[in-house]
Formats: sequence, structure tokens, C-alpha cells
Amino acid sequence: MSEPETIPTTSDSLAAPTVPGLGVNGDFAVWAPRRERVRLRLYGTGASAERDVSMRRDDDGWWRAQADGAGPGTEYAYLLDEDPRALPDPRSLHQPHGVHGPSRVHDHAAFSWTDSGWTGRPLAGAVVYELHVGTFTPEGTLRAVAERLDHLVDLGVTHVELMPVNAFDGAHGWGYDGVLWGAVHEPYGGPDALKALVDACHDRGLAVLLDVVYNHLGPSGAYLSRFGPYFSGENDWGPSLNLDGPDSDPVRRMVIDNALDWLRHYHLDGLRLDAVHALRDDRATPLLAGLSEEVDALATALGRPLSLVAESDRNDPRTVLPREAGGLGMTAQWSDDLHHALHAALTGETHGYYADFADPEALPTALTRVFWHAGTHSSFRGRTHGAPVDTARVPGSRFLAYLSNHDQIGNRARGDRMGERVTPGLLMCGAALVLCSPHTPMIFMGEEWAATTPWPFFASFTDPHLVEGVRDGRRREFAALGWDEEDVPDPMDPATRDGAVLDWSQTGRRPHERVLDTYRALIALRRREQELSDPRLDRFAVAAGDDGLRLVLVRGGLRVVCNLDADGAEVELDAAPRELLLANDRPRTAGTTVDVPGESFAILRV
Repeated sequence: MSEPETIPTTSDSLAAPTVPGLGVNGDFAVWAPRRERVRLRLYGTGASAERDVSMRRDDDGWWRAQADGAGPGTEYAYLLDEDPRALPDPRSLHQPHGVHGPSRVHDHAAFSWTDSGWTGRPLAGAVVYELHVGTFTPEGTLRAVAERLDHLVDLGVTHVELMPVNAFDGAHGWGYDGVLWGAVHEPYGGPDALKALVDACHDRGLAVLLDVVYNHLGPSGAYLSRFGPYFSGENDWGPSLNLDGPDSDPVRRMVIDNALDWLRHYHLDGLRLDAVHALRDDRATPLLAGLSEEVDALATALGRPLSLVAESDRNDPRTVLPREAGGLGMTAQWSDDLHHALHAALTGETHGYYADFADPEALPTALTRVFWHAGTHSSFRGRTHGAPVDTARVPGSRFLAYLSNHDQIGNRARGDRMGERVTPGLLMCGAALVLCSPHTPMIFMGEEWAATTPWPFFASFTDPHLVEGVRDGRRREFAALGWDEEDVPDPMDPATRDGAVLDWSQTGRRPHERVLDTYRALIALRRREQELSDPRLDRFAVAAGDDGLRLVLVRGGLRVVCNLDADGAEVELDAAPRELLLANDRPRTAGTTVDVPGESFAILRV
């Protein structure tokens, strides 16, 4: 009797199939439906330094060629019609010479993974840590991030969320000016460096999410429109992706395939989808719902959970409702209303959109009902906005809560952090409100020690005209908001990026060390006490004083008391405290009364 066929079942067998048309086996393909002629240019060495291969067009607008001798490591580009300029592959996996140079064939199967035992982490119950590779360390590389994982493990976070790492022009930037969705930014280390970081994170029990941007392309190196009708109309950042017009099927397919490739080939645990409200899509099945369906299928095949986290400005609960309930099927979304309410309460700022959140009811409402604007008037939009969340059906874990994120810091003129503008006591109170809420908490890098290094917008474009345009545009933007020109850092000055790099020496100095200890203790307590991570919004209540500065979070048999005022205050509880679990000062109790010092919190068992 013959031996039964062995079917591979490791994660690698599912995670790294050959991507067709990207040259691994010498086969190349590119979609250019409106071109009359497409040639593949191959780069080599010596006498065969450069050669062109004619491509054949099929009925779907794909051009294909088989190139003998090509394979992993081969550099290539495409020539469209009679244009002499060779362009990188829109689906490129590796851009070793920058976004204007040729692409390089990359073999995903060549990387040696060690995470075959990784079973993933669900987003519910998570503590997420958002970081920017280029400023997390002075080196600004994926390898350097891997060398700092002890800090994240010790802090107690469960998920690392990387800001975009796909290729953009220049060495330094936020990553939201990316132009090639599938190529890992070479100055960060390239594709294998990202795989090595994910592998190291999994070894330490950390899940990894990646921020991806499908709503626009950056201004330098964006060649997609030369290949095909990828765009239609405009959004706030430029051309809008063609998701529902003629020839939009391959565009949608490219987005979904790119998302699946990140999850499959890089073993990522989820994606954060940037500004999905800018994805203009009038189809019966929206792109996000289709993406959710295919990601769920991949998760089933891989045997581990995969998460999709949307950034949406719509305040629409359907974003996180299951597809079966008429929703888009996102695992979670960012909750800016809660951020704005926390920011206004902690800093007292009421300019711009913070004006809507100066109401003392804004913070308790955003904590318990997620959206402050839930079919109510938004002054900075000049209209009603949003819809209410059904708190009996939708858990708080589907909404990320945060004191800071890259947008809310970086879109300030100087990029000043909350740790620069509020006392350590207030920052710790804010952390207690976030980490003891039913929402999924997220921390922006350095927040956990009240970092004072700024994080303004910066870039390093290579086009001189674009450099000046960005400088002038940034000055005009903030001048219109009342900022003086000298308060706006030059985004193109390398010193602006260098000044944004985290100062890790602060972690060992007071008061930063004390703030860090408090963050660690809050995360550990959230993990230890089930009531603090309970996501059920309908079992969560917040009692607040008339001025909104004294709040009590009711978490089962626990009470989280926060006094945001500078003066001490007596807070009356519904039951007498039996045990003090954690505090950042010395509260005193007498019966059901708790005397809470100014700018402090206390977590009590009643």
C-alpha cells in the first residue's frame, strides 16, 4: 500500500504562495488597459545590463511576458507606449532605489519564519501601541524597533500598530505620502526587515497591525494614473480612487489583493485603514464590506484572528456592525469624539473642533455612548452629524480610545504633545479614563512616559518645487488657524524629523518615570481585574459633577474616581469602598465619601 499524500499544514504553507505576475518565476504582468504598447525592461550587469521584452495584451487589459533568466533579485520596470521613461511596477514588492527607480523581484517564500506556533490575538481585550518606525528610535529602522520590544512587553501592550511602511519619496516622512502600496520603504529596511520585526513580535506575544492608505497617493512618485483609470474625482488629499466607475473592478481587486498580501505574506494580524470616509464608493457592496468578507475567509484558512480597524469621520455605527446586520464588517474603528472630549476636559482648549466638546456632558457621553455627535449639530461642520450606537448590541471593544495619536499631535503647528501641556497628574487621570473604559485602549509612542519631544509634520521630498510648495502650504494652513509663522517648523528641514525622535533617556527621569510606572500598573490592573476590560457598554455608567471635572466610572464592583480639577474634592460613591487597588496620590475614605486630591485618580473596590 502506498503512503498517503502529506498535505502541508504549517502557517508557512498558507502564508507564502507565489504572487503571480511579479517575476518570481520569470512571469511578469501589469494592468494597463488603455495602452497600445507595453514593454518590460530588465536590468542586469555587464553585456546584458539592460534589455526590453515585448508584452502581450489579453482581453482584460493585462499585459504579460515570460522573461528567461529573470527571478528573485532581478530589477525591472515598464515602458508605456512610446514614453522613454521606465516606470516601477504598480504592484512592486521592493523598491531598493526609491519610488522613482526600478522594482526588484522579491520572493516571499525565501524568508525563514519561526512563528509557526503563533495563534494570533483578537482585538477585543487588546491594548494597542501606535508607533512610527522613523522616529521611534534614532536609527529609524524596523530592526531598531525590534530591539525595543522589551519596553513594549514590559509596558503590557498586546498589539503594535505600525504607521505606514510602504514606499514614499525621500528618506523621512509620516508615511501617508506613500505611492507604492506593496513595497516596504527601503530606508526602514525593506521587506525582509518587516518580516523579521513581525516574527520577533510574535515570539514576544505581540500582535502586529499595519496602517495602510488606500484613499490617496502621495505627490511624488505616483505613477498609477499612467497605467490605467485608477482615479476618478477628488477628495481632500487629491485624486480619489476609482471604486465604482468604468474599469473599477481591477482597481478594487488591487486594493483587496494588497490588503490580503500584507496579512498573508508578512504574517500581520490586522490592518488599520486610513480615512475610509474618503473612499468614494457607490456600489451595492462597498469595498470595505468586500474586503471584510475576504479577510474573514483568510483568517479561517490561517487559523488565527485578523482585524480590520477603520479610521472614519462619519460617526456611523454601521462601520463596525457585522455584514449580516447590514454593516461593513470592520472589527473596530477609531473614536475621535472620545479623544476630543478627553482633550478638551484635560487641556481646557476650546478652539476649532474642540469647541463642540467643551460641554461638561461631552466626556461622560463619549465614554458611555461613543459618539458625542450622534445625529446632533456639529458647529465646525455646520450641520447635524453621526448616528447613535446601540449600546445594548455593540460592545465598546469595537471603538479605539486614546489620549493621543499621530494625527491629533502631528496636525498641531508645533506637534506639541499632551505631556508638554498638562501636568503629569492630569495625564495619569486621562490614562485611567482610557485604560479603565470598555473601549479598546490605544497609546501613541512616548505618551506612556509623558514624552515632551514634539511630533510635527515632516517630509523629505526630492523635487525642489514640491519642497517649496509643501513649505508654503503648511505656513498658509496654520496662518489661517491663527498660528504665527515662526511657530510652524519647516517640514523639510532634517532637524524637524530629528527633533521628533523619542528621547528614551526620559524614561529614567522624574516625572516621566512615575508616569511610566502608572501606565504599567493601569495596564496590569486592566488585565487582572475582568471588570475593567468588560466591553459591554450597557453595563457601564459614568457619574459626573456639574462641571465635568469629577467623574466616577462604574465598572461592576469597581469604581474609578477621577478628579481633573487642581483642587481636592470630596466624591460621594453609591457604596463604601473596601479596598484601594491603585491611585496616583493618597485618597482618603470615610464611609461612602472619598476625598480625592487634585489631578488624581483612585480605583476602588466597593
